[in-house]
Amino acid sequence: MQAEKIIVLDFGSQYTQLIARRLRELEVYCEILPYNKEFDLDDTVKAVILSGSPFSVKEEKALQIDLSPYLHKVPLLGVCYGAQYIAENYGGSVERSDKREYGKANVLIEQDPIFKNIETGSQVWMSHGDSIAQLPKDFSVIAHTKDIPVAAYKSDAEGAPVYCFQFHPEVTHSIDGKQILENFVRDISGCKERWSSAAFIGQTVKELKAKIGEDKVILGLSGGVDSTVSAMLLHKAIGTNLHCIFLDNGLLRKDEFNSVMEMYKGTGLNVIGVDASKEFLGELDGVSDPELKRKTIGRVFVEVFERESKKIEGAKWLAQGTIYPDVIESVSVHGPSVTIKSHHNVGGLPEHLDLKIVEPLRMLFKDEVRRVGKELGLDDKFVGRHPFPGPGLAIRVLGALSAEK
Repeated sequence: MQAEKIIVLDFGSQYTQLIARRLRELEVYCEILPYNKEFDLDDTVKAVILSGSPFSVKEEKALQIDLSPYLHKVPLLGVCYGAQYIAENYGGSVERSDKREYGKANVLIEQDPIFKNIETGSQVWMSHGDSIAQLPKDFSVIAHTKDIPVAAYKSDAEGAPVYCFQFHPEVTHSIDGKQILENFVRDISGCKERWSSAAFIGQTVKELKAKIGEDKVILGLSGGVDSTVSAMLLHKAIGTNLHCIFLDNGLLRKDEFNSVMEMYKGTGLNVIGVDASKEFLGELDGVSDPELKRKTIGRVFVEVFERESKKIEGAKWLAQGTIYPDVIESVSVHGPSVTIKSHHNVGGLPEHLDLKIVEPLRMLFKDEVRRVGKELGLDDKFVGRHPFPGPGLAIRVLGALSAEK
């Protein structure tokens, strides 16, 4: 995707996505991978960040990783669990604390490039139950608090630098956290490229043209920002070979089908409107079980979409508005058995339609999708559109469903 990037290895922390979001806000491209996912350490990888974790390094089930492919090869930053893991496994030690330290603290810092433009006493956010008791050889303390002797430390050995923080620079309660991360990615890791909306559009359109060629693509529009921005990127790449389908399932907002169809007229998109409201509501008539409602809506959607798609001769691709959180949350650090949730965008329709998948937004967070939409010239009525639970409303209606309800 990019000529340079930061790899964030996820150990299951609730804050991992925040690390990636902060880097993207700094216009630095990054990717989140499960901690045990192997990747090529090529010239595009400028640094590796180890996230926090809900586990303790002292537990038997502590997540283990061989850092030898990265340690001192590229700049490395260990955050919380990452910092404790390096201490525990590379010659230092970590001790279990009697109580969890959770909340604000003030770090007293040593002079170091990682703390450029940061004053000592800066507020940071702590969230840990263990403390670093002893550092590995060739590491030294660069920050402490009144309660913690090792709030941050670094490697003094030859090779690429290693920095470790007991605190979380990615959360907003760490007042200068964003500056610290910028110091790491720009000054210490040497990231020079700017990950911007304009750059993303140019690169994505080029890749879509090369990938799709003269093939036809089908996209299911919802009126929401993800599907609309996906459509605009594809339209920019392949023009009229993109065929958009907007279904009225009878569960939309009042007058939404007509108003959204009217909104799309100004975009240049090739949109087919399909009023399937009677079909959906007919199948749902009298259904009261929430799970049965959900399955019925999903089944009818696939049936209608499949029927309408077959009217478009020669279509070879199905475009989906999958975004990065969908991708991340569908891959748990422990494997699919404990996946947080499955996402409709990651599966479903393709197996019924015999089409190849294209997902223009799969590496973007929601706020980035909105920025790309604005860069593409989309009106605020699209990029600022409020999310709508859609089929979820049918499930929330008490008792049997009817058109009147």
